Amino acid sequence: MEIQAMELSQTVSKPSHVHAQRRRLVQRVGISILFLSLLVAIFFLFLIVIFIAIRGAGVINWEFLTAMPRKSMTEGGIFPAILGTFYLALGAVICALPIGILSAIYLNEYAGDSLVLRIIKMGINNLAGVPSIVFGLFGLAIFVKFFGFGVSILSGSLTLAIMILPVIISTTVEALKSIPDSFREAGYGVGATKWQIIKGIILPAALPGILTGTILGIGRAAGETAPILFTAATFFSRRLPHSVMDEVLALPYHIYALMTEGTHPAQQVPIAYGTALVLLILVLGLDLIAIVIRTRARRRKLW
Repeated sequence: MEIQAMELSQTVSKPSHVHAQRRRLVQRVGISILFLSLLVAIFFLFLIVIFIAIRGAGVINWEFLTAMPRKSMTEGGIFPAILGTFYLALGAVICALPIGILSAIYLNEYAGDSLVLRIIKMGINNLAGVPSIVFGLFGLAIFVKFFGFGVSILSGSLTLAIMILPVIISTTVEALKSIPDSFREAGYGVGATKWQIIKGIILPAALPGILTGTILGIGRAAGETAPILFTAATFFSRRLPHSVMDEVLALPYHIYALMTEGTHPAQQVPIAYGTALVLLILVLGLDLIAIVIRTRARRRKLW
């Protein structure tokens, strides 16, 4: 009887052992594929950075960053384009951030789980994947033509705000969801109202995630060409903007203009690569800041 029991146990354990080995093999293959994908992505990222750096580093100096363009943009610097990019990104964040945070608070804290709200959430997620040229055409039709703002900083900022709004809403909702319900229950336990709990407990705890989404939105707004192509950017200007109703130079459009509409390619192409390097450093720097904020927030949660 004991021998039969041992044989039976070995027969039962054999398939389970084989199944465990197969699962480990599948797991190793999956991890290897993920690691290979990461290496490919990093390789192409470094390839792009090195290519732009080799072509553009030679023209970057203090005058290039602080001077006005001269002689049909064949000499001088890109200071108006840097300033214009800053104005557009700042205006977009000022318009989108309050709306995005308030919308996320309503969706996560107040709204129920109805069919209409599920459709709204799906629409917000889909808006994040809409091509940027569509936002540019929308901004041209609504802000430039319908409201009469013309080609200006205001039109460009409002268009970029609509473009980055889904990113801010989605990241803020995820940041609010990551806060444990025990925080809310503790607030209710001391007699606080729902808004007092959100304002005094939930939002401060979710602030790192909200800042991360905001910085990523700024990076996208600073690097987009199509939305400002019809709403804010100009090919060349001899002066800096004086109001939100003025058109501006911007780094992404400056690159496009130099590479496609320039009449002196020998002088303008190196300037375009230098401008691309400045824009690349700006966007990667903003992404790095977002990564640092997220890492520090996770460490605080662990402690």
